Amino acid sequence: MATRASQNETPANDAIDPDNTAEQATTATSEQPEPEVMPTAEELLAENQKLRSQIEAHGGKRAGSILEKAGLEKDLKPFQAELILMQKYLEQTKRRMIILFEGRDASGKGGTIRRVTRYMNEKHYRVVALGKPTSAVRTQWFFQRYVEHFPRGGECVLFDRSWYNRAMVEPVFGFCTPEEYKIFMKGVVGFEKDLVRQGTILVKLYFSVTKNEQARRFDRRKNDALRQWKLSEVDLQAQERWDDFTNQKYEMLKKTHSNHAPWTVIRSEDKHQARLNAMRTILNAVPYERENNDIDYVPNPEVVISGSREVEQMEAERIRRGKFAL
Repeated sequence: MATRASQNETPANDAIDPDNTAEQATTATSEQPEPEVMPTAEELLAENQKLRSQIEAHGGKRAGSILEKAGLEKDLKPFQAELILMQKYLEQTKRRMIILFEGRDASGKGGTIRRVTRYMNEKHYRVVALGKPTSAVRTQWFFQRYVEHFPRGGECVLFDRSWYNRAMVEPVFGFCTPEEYKIFMKGVVGFEKDLVRQGTILVKLYFSVTKNEQARRFDRRKNDALRQWKLSEVDLQAQERWDDFTNQKYEMLKKTHSNHAPWTVIRSEDKHQARLNAMRTILNAVPYERENNDIDYVPNPEVVISGSREVEQMEAERIRRGKFAL
């Protein structure tokens, strides 16, 4: 009995060592499997190209479309990261920046604005989309309602349609008199020159879409409950007034494209390419220090052309066909 008891007792020289116990506990803990790290959505997308093929092969067009859109959005992210750096440059230098988004209805202005601003600091940018002017506003200096929304130092303001309403929409629908239009076209070049001379970075983007593509996008809006709010009375007449808008576009680009405030025309038939190249154009307008040298900052010449080049092409098309086509 004594022998059995001595086997169950802890000998004096084997007393529990606190340090040794802690070491054993640490060893046991370190041997535990590490928690599984869940892959990101982007990693899943990259690793599941085979899954995409299988989905499409089995008729899952909707699922394939969703995956495709996710891939396109991923392509924009490096440029969106650079836009954040651009914004920081504006903040640090107290520079002011104005970006004008012009173009026909359904040309992709709003979607591009959303992608440009998606990750930017909301405290230092604003999107301005002014409605129909009141009777009181109509008695003011024309540019006044826009100047009230101009950026302070370190801020970027994006105009979803701008003072160029007077060069396009207003004369087509009779919302301004011929005299008001004439005064605007004479004064806008000097107005913008003064803006730039005082240090404001001004980027003027015109989104150009074909008549057939505009009609397709209008049809989609009519049949999509989530997009029906985009349709207005003006939109519904856009196709009927196509040639009128084309004539106004030609006059606007010809008379308001200048060295200090040039127009950049974005071919927006392909929405993704339009968004990508609009971002490139915006980034190239600001002398910030780039961080990612692996991405291509050069705009695609098939998507982005200068306002002066657009005028030349329109004039050549008019000579060949007897009318404008763009």
